[in-house]
Amino acid sequence: MTSSQDRAKAFERLFLDTRMDVLAYVLRRSRSAEDAADVFAETYLVAWRRLDAIPAGDQARPWLFGVARNMLLKGAIHHRSNLALVERLTVELRAARATHPAAHLDRSDDLRAALAALPEQDREILTLSAWEGLSPRQIATVVGSSPNAVRVRLHRARARLRQALGPSPPPERNADYVAAEHVD
Repeated sequence: MTSSQDRAKAFERLFLDTRMDVLAYVLRRSRSAEDAADVFAETYLVAWRRLDAIPAGDQARPWLFGVARNMLLKGAIHHRSNLALVERLTVELRAARATHPAAHLDRSDDLRAALAALPEQDREILTLSAWEGLSPRQIATVVGSSPNAVRVRLHRARARLRQALGPSPPPERNADYVAAEHVD
C-alpha cells in the first residue's frame, strides 16, 4: 500500500467516524441547509489538506468542530458584508434611477435587442464604457489591448449600435414648455 493510499484510508476513516456529528453541528448553526452543506464540504476540504495536523483519536472531532466554527464565522462576516454591499448598491441604484428620467427608458427594449445583435467584443467594450464608466485606457487594461485599439473599437462599436438601433424618435417635449410657447 502506498502512502497516498494510506492517506486516503485515514481520511475515509475520519470522515466516516465524524461526518454525522459535524453535519449536525453545522446544520444547527447555519442559516440554511445550503449554507450547512457548504460549510460541511469546506470543513472536510481543510481536513484533507491538513490531514497530518489533525489530532488523533477523540480529539479529531473537536478539531473538526473548530474548523467548522471558523467557516461559520467567516460565512457570517461574509453575509454581513454582503448585506452592507447590497444596501449600498440599492441606494446607488435608486439615486441613478432618479437622475435618469423614465423618458429615456422607452427604447430600453430596442437597446437590449441591438446590443444582443452585436458581436460579444463590441458589447463588452460598449458596456464597459457606458455602464461601468471606464475610460479607453481602463478598458484596455480589462481586455488586454492598447488604449488606441480600444478607442477605434469603441468608435466602430458605437457606429454599429447606432445602425442597429435605426433612427431615433423625436424627443418628447415637456408639456410646460409647449404650453409656454403658446402664451402671448
